[in-house]
Amino acid sequence: MSLLNTLNLTYPIIQAPMAGATTPELAATVSNFGGLGSLGAGMTVPDVLDNQINTIKTLTDRPFMVNLMVLSEQESSSFDTAMPTWLSQYYQEQNIEFTLPARPAQSFAEQLQVLYDNPVPVASFTFGIISAEQVQRLQSVGTRVIGTANHPLEAKAWSDIGADTVCAQGAEAGGHRGGWLPQSETDPLGLLTLISQTRACTDIPLIAAGGIMTGQDIKAVQAAGAELAQMGTAFLTTNKCGINNTYKQALIDASQGRRSSETRLTRLFSGKLARGLLNDYLRDFSHFERADALPPYPQLNAMTKFMRADASKHLDAEHLSLWAGQGVTLVRNESTDALLTRLTKNL
Repeated sequence: MSLLNTLNLTYPIIQAPMAGATTPELAATVSNFGGLGSLGAGMTVPDVLDNQINTIKTLTDRPFMVNLMVLSEQESSSFDTAMPTWLSQYYQEQNIEFTLPARPAQSFAEQLQVLYDNPVPVASFTFGIISAEQVQRLQSVGTRVIGTANHPLEAKAWSDIGADTVCAQGAEAGGHRGGWLPQSETDPLGLLTLISQTRACTDIPLIAAGGIMTGQDIKAVQAAGAELAQMGTAFLTTNKCGINNTYKQALIDASQGRRSSETRLTRLFSGKLARGLLNDYLRDFSHFERADALPPYPQLNAMTKFMRADASKHLDAEHLSLWAGQGVTLVRNESTDALLTRLTKNL
């Protein structure tokens, strides 16, 4: 049976679960259209996640997906690295007050418990891999399980523990890279290469992600061996997306030649590789880009939060994390329904 039928979709489109950008309204809009709407919940407090799931269930009776970031209790609960001197100096120079939270990230175990107690049609995971027992428990409450892979070995690992499908995320993708093995960082694979190499080592159904912006792109990844296309950047500038206007305008400016559309894989915002538009922050602090010079994720992410909040307050795109994929020049300022209509016109 095809993934389209397994997930009960009309169209082979998944709206990517972008933490901080997705809303229950966006997810429901995509699901009601016939795609798979998603909620990026990796940074969401468990009680809020439970409420958001309930909200989506009132807005649509169609399948939707919730995405979590796989972190150990140690990773999510402790700061064992000091704030970089250059970052604290920046805060002092800009008169930005900061107090680190008690923990750098939400408890993954508590978030996962929400999905056991309030089951969703589809759950996807990024930044790591869960256990076979956790996969089986989710499936036992009616949830389809999707893993994320930047490398064929990661896709095979998800296949081996019984996941229903894997999202193959190419290097073109915006936002954070979902893989966890060292091989996925040392030589990031483009999407078509990743699909073909993954097909050679596992027959698990594949979802393609990375640089997909048009109906033609969807057809291309299907021809390459993926069944569905996951798209994030294309949705960022639509009306149901939850990003702030400064971020949205930067993306539109990049598409219209009013600012550089160059994107870069960087660790400088969070400690984990992620692709975003080049801006002053990435230029000014590029010499600290080495992994061994930065606190790991999620510690650095918690440390730079105050800079990003200040930039948002002052409408300063040059110190925001402007996550975007390499297809950013094709974004449009349009309604979510208009984008979906355009994408599915010739599918």
